[in-house]
Amino acid sequence: MGIADVERASVGAMVELLKPITWFAPMWAFACGVVSSGLPAGDRLGVIVLGVVLAGPLVCGTSQAVNDWFDRDVDAINEPNRPIPSGRVPGRRGLHIAIGWTALSLLVAAALGPWGFGAAVVGLALAWAYSAPPLRLKRNGWWGNTACAACYEGLPWITGAAVMAAARPDWRVLAVAGLYSAGAHGIMTLNDFKSVEGDRRTGIFSLPVLLTPERAARVACLAMVAPQSVVVGLLVAWGYPLYSGAVAGLLAVQLLLMVRLLREPRARAPWYNATGTSLYVIGMLVTAIALRPLLAPGL
Repeated sequence: MGIADVERASVGAMVELLKPITWFAPMWAFACGVVSSGLPAGDRLGVIVLGVVLAGPLVCGTSQAVNDWFDRDVDAINEPNRPIPSGRVPGRRGLHIAIGWTALSLLVAAALGPWGFGAAVVGLALAWAYSAPPLRLKRNGWWGNTACAACYEGLPWITGAAVMAAARPDWRVLAVAGLYSAGAHGIMTLNDFKSVEGDRRTGIFSLPVLLTPERAARVACLAMVAPQSVVVGLLVAWGYPLYSGAVAGLLAVQLLLMVRLLREPRARAPWYNATGTSLYVIGMLVTAIALRPLLAPGL
């Protein structure tokens, strides 16, 4: 293998370490925040693009690099082909990437003003606290999944609305962002099903380890259903029954999918994350669109 081949392999491994597939959730949530602000996107297009990049490739990418570095022993059991345990990201390079990406994220966040920078600081602090000692929040599924859900859904949603208005978002934006963030706790729990064996052997008490996979799946479903039910009620109270009906319809389909999930949760968790979770995030956008006329200036 020549020098050019080694360099390409190194770049490919670094991209894999940052896990582009995980960027979608915070980027989507940031976009929901932009939509829910009620402000015209064309006026702040540069800010929106920068915010999407910050939410996905930078802050989320940082969290993935940090997690893989501090999880390298667990991954050697669960997923030995990942970049660090496989040796494709050798030595301490994984840690150096995590630190460098953290610095780059803060540099970009500074261009978004105090709201964007403050949100980035919170998100990055949670990313390190989730994976790194001494806190290592992921050792307990209740705390770890709460931090992760906040970073994936609530925080980017609030950030999107805040950087659009350059001010604290309306309380209704905060309410729905908080509810969808709470529901994402269930999504994070289902994501833990793939690493049960390694978690048990390395002292990580995810909810499938703490509660058994069957009970953890029921808790995850309840965590996803309850906040969406509250959103349905809030949209009715705010005078938007059609949007409420749309979210309720999406929730009803999720409930049907959950019946199948609960019959064999460990085997079907990835299937549900590809189906039911998609309906969940569509509901987020429907809710964000419902908020626009409520919050648009002059209405």
